[in-house]
Amino acid sequence: MTMSSNLGTASLPHRTVSSIRAGAHSTASPGAPQTPSRPIISSFGSPSSSSRVDEDPIVIELGSRKLRLGFAGDPAPKRIVSFSPEQQRRTGDFRVWEPDFSSQWRSRASGKPWGAGHELWQLDLRGQDLGLVEDKLERELRDALFRYLLVDSRPRKIILVLPPLLPIPLLSSTLNTIFHRFQAPTVSLLSSPVMAAFAAGTRSALVVDLGWHETTVTAVYEYREVQSWRTTRAGKLLVEETYELLLEAVRGHPITTTQAERSRDKLLDEAISFEECEEVATRMLWCKRPAMQPHWKAPEEGLPTLHEHEEEEEEEEEEIPPTEDHSPMSITLNSCKPPKTVEIPFSQLAEPCETTFFETRLSPASFDDHELPVHLLVYRALLQLPLDVRAICMSRIIFTGGCSHILGLRGRIFDEVSIQVDEQGWDPVRGREAEQRKANSRPNHQDTNHQANNGAIPVVIEPNGNGEAAEPPTKAADAPQEVDHVENLIKKERNYKPTVQGLLRAIDTLGPWCGGSLAAQMNIPALATIDRDVWLQQGVNGASRPGEVDTKTQRQSMGPSGLMRGQAAQPSAWTLGAWGSLF
Repeated sequence: MTMSSNLGTASLPHRTVSSIRAGAHSTASPGAPQTPSRPIISSFGSPSSSSRVDEDPIVIELGSRKLRLGFAGDPAPKRIVSFSPEQQRRTGDFRVWEPDFSSQWRSRASGKPWGAGHELWQLDLRGQDLGLVEDKLERELRDALFRYLLVDSRPRKIILVLPPLLPIPLLSSTLNTIFHRFQAPTVSLLSSPVMAAFAAGTRSALVVDLGWHETTVTAVYEYREVQSWRTTRAGKLLVEETYELLLEAVRGHPITTTQAERSRDKLLDEAISFEECEEVATRMLWCKRPAMQPHWKAPEEGLPTLHEHEEEEEEEEEEIPPTEDHSPMSITLNSCKPPKTVEIPFSQLAEPCETTFFETRLSPASFDDHELPVHLLVYRALLQLPLDVRAICMSRIIFTGGCSHILGLRGRIFDEVSIQVDEQGWDPVRGREAEQRKANSRPNHQDTNHQANNGAIPVVIEPNGNGEAAEPPTKAADAPQEVDHVENLIKKERNYKPTVQGLLRAIDTLGPWCGGSLAAQMNIPALATIDRDVWLQQGVNGASRPGEVDTKTQRQSMGPSGLMRGQAAQPSAWTLGAWGSLF
């Protein structure tokens, strides 16, 4: 009875687990127990090639003085490296702790240009050791990646944000360092002016980069570089002018030496070190306002609001303009022998900026093309652009670079450009004949006054066939445009705002690094993407000209990891983008 009851119970369909899972009408016999399948989460599995591709790439902005690193999508870089001689010390070098180490900077700087230890490279590549540039770059990259970004040794995709006028030998050394010593699978190249415009939220702009070696003015139209101009009036010349100002204060009399004699005097006992000159230039320099204000800067209507404490201060003393403020500023200099504290009037602290970036004492015809003042360079850059590009770019002027943080410099450049536009307009022709032609083309005021005294000129309107007065004929270009009420209603519903163009306007940007981080996070294809295997086989000699590469295969990939698949479809032809090629 027990055996029969057990068999009867096992044969019931509603008692078996298999019938419950398969359905009430299933009569299949129960099978062996099995563990249900579970989806495998990629985060708990072993890392594969696909997971490496989906990792956040590392964005690197490379300059001659600083290096910025961080992950794609971050609002700010994780690490900002400033190159200096102290970072090039070997392990076990404890000379920095010696008591007289700071006073021995002359012996360490002898045989090299003044301040050369604070630069990664120089634009003059004659006699420069590119192997030393690679070693400096590798050391700073390795220290930043493993100590501050906390990444492992797995290969990661690298995105480089570079200035567009970087020489090809320096670009080749940078790519050799990344491919050989960090095993990056791909390197994507992005242009600094384009990324500065992208970080400002605009597609077109005129980017003024006040850098270290030179100041570059780049016109960007629809995320493409139209043309670049440059001048040597930049941060390096500003620090040298600051050195001359401090040396005059130490000696107590003006300096009348030539440019060739200045370099020899920078290692004397009374000379000042590069670090102190740069600190004074960063902290204390300021820029004057232009001699005449632009016409659009009209005085404010009404009287300004004054508070009680401001009224009391005005009663005690009147406000002094900055250019007439001769109050002494004390600066302690420890690098000269002996250490000395000098006092410089506040108004003289604006002279280095005036001499470096503007040089208003000389005529514009006395400058070479590579040493134009910054405001003239910006004006001529706008003048050489096509009409439609100029109308867009002049309303989106972006100032970036280290020298753009000097107090009042950006406003001064903008005001000087506005004055140039008011005085000269957009006519590229200059000279006496051009001015005389303009004067002759203007209406004669005497004839106009004579007509005004004799009354208005009568207009005779002949009647038409019906006896009615016919309207005078008008040109089609001068006819007023008819109002489209439907289009106006659609624009009002969509909150349409017309494009700002034709007006001088300056906008702010988050910087080239932030633009590169945002572009990498959105998987926007780069100007050029270089594969490691192709670079190891061909090197920089394998780069083709940008016009010889078919870009259709690169634009088909806009999904995840689009930056890597852009060149994968055509590995035999690759390019360096805006940086050109050797052949």
